[in-house]
Amino acid sequence: MSFTINLGVWNSVFAVPCSVVDNNIKLAGSVQLKVLLWVLRHAGETIEAEDIAHALGIDCADVKDALLYWQETGVIVSRDNVITPSPAPEATKPVEKDVPFQPEMKTAETSPERPKRVLSRPQKPDSAFVAKRMEESEEIACLMQTAQEILGRLISSGESATLLMIHDDFGLPSDVIIMLMQYAVSIGKGNMRYIEKVAMNWADEGITTHEKAEERLRLLSEEQKAWRIVEQAIGIPHRAPSKREEEFAPIWVNQWKFSPEMIREAYDRTIDGAGKYQTAYMNSILERWYKAGIKTPKQAADERMERNTAVSGKTKGTKSEQKKQYSFDIDEYERTSIYDNMKR
Repeated sequence: MSFTINLGVWNSVFAVPCSVVDNNIKLAGSVQLKVLLWVLRHAGETIEAEDIAHALGIDCADVKDALLYWQETGVIVSRDNVITPSPAPEATKPVEKDVPFQPEMKTAETSPERPKRVLSRPQKPDSAFVAKRMEESEEIACLMQTAQEILGRLISSGESATLLMIHDDFGLPSDVIIMLMQYAVSIGKGNMRYIEKVAMNWADEGITTHEKAEERLRLLSEEQKAWRIVEQAIGIPHRAPSKREEEFAPIWVNQWKFSPEMIREAYDRTIDGAGKYQTAYMNSILERWYKAGIKTPKQAADERMERNTAVSGKTKGTKSEQKKQYSFDIDEYERTSIYDNMKR
């Protein structure tokens, strides 16, 4: 089989630095290569990460990781939010290979010194450092291999850097990281952004041992089950809970021990009283039942009847006054504790 060059497409070309092939093509992932090619194609233009993410259909955070990788290799530079390929060396000067990128220095006379940006997390290691750590440490190499097996795909160099950062900088041992990844996949959130976020929280809370991680995962599992019970009881489509729902569901199911029937009864009363589903309103009803020892739908119905009888027995005056008094007492009775809860 013979091939010829289509000269039509060669009418518009752009250059790719030799160092990309010589030094980086083995370590760079597909996302990083796509981002680099897009940047090289638009050399001379003002480029922002959001533009690249929109053009390539890639998550903006992954684009920023890719740009950081190419900045570390010296292939591109970023000055004042303008991303451009690094200028080619002058022909009269010898080309030095594998020279780490150094940002342009400005004197005090030309520009005032800018305050250093405080990072909310450690800088991720570059691909070369990750490869070196994998060669030196069997534990790290095993972690990367296990991560691919858990996620069911090859991990990019950026994802490898994230895992190494979680291990070295966050202080989570390999077995804890593996447990975290397994949990993330089990709830349908097997992406590195979620894993990194949870790992950062665990590090802040001191969850750095197998036992502590096991306890946290047990609590998370109970919260997931509690929300599923509430979700099915009130008949809403399956979705992730809001922050308030995530807080209330374990209390209703695990702490106060309410059955799905009681949760449904509280939901129905919430719709009747508030006109829509409100977690704080529903919590006020369940909290009142819990304090009163009401555990069955029959007890809830009896309690409501007794309350209605007590209210109607106290009303006096004209029919209009009775209607006003009755409406106020019954409707507001369910609402009173909402404001108390919101002030806590």
